[in-house]
Formats: sequence, structure tokens, C-alpha cells
Amino acid sequence: MKALVWNAIGLAVMAGVGLAMTGSAALGGAMALLNTVIGLVSYVIYERVWAHVEWGRHG
Repeated sequence: MKALVWNAIGLAVMAGVGLAMTGSAALGGAMALLNTVIGLVSYVIYERVWAHVEWGRHG
């Protein structure tokens, strides 16, 4: 739940920044949504790559 709330806050902040930068709520919201999707996909890939790294593991 903590991660979902943090992600929602980030989405809202990015939508606000997008609105402020473009003057369009639709474009700002689309930018925020795209940023969230890219971040999520990047995080999943990052975690999968690190799952195969053996550095510092004892076991």
C-alpha cells in the first residue's frame, strides 16, 4: 500500500508539473502517465537484472 500511495503522489506531482509546463491538463496528465509507465517498466527490468547478480551474496 505504501508503494501505491507513493506512486499516486508522484503521478499527481508529475501531472501538476506537466500542466504548469504545457498549460494543458490533458497533455500534462498524459506526460505524467507516460512517466509512471516508463518508471514501472524500468524498475521491473532493473530488479530482474539485479536478481541475476551474484556480488556480495553468501550462500
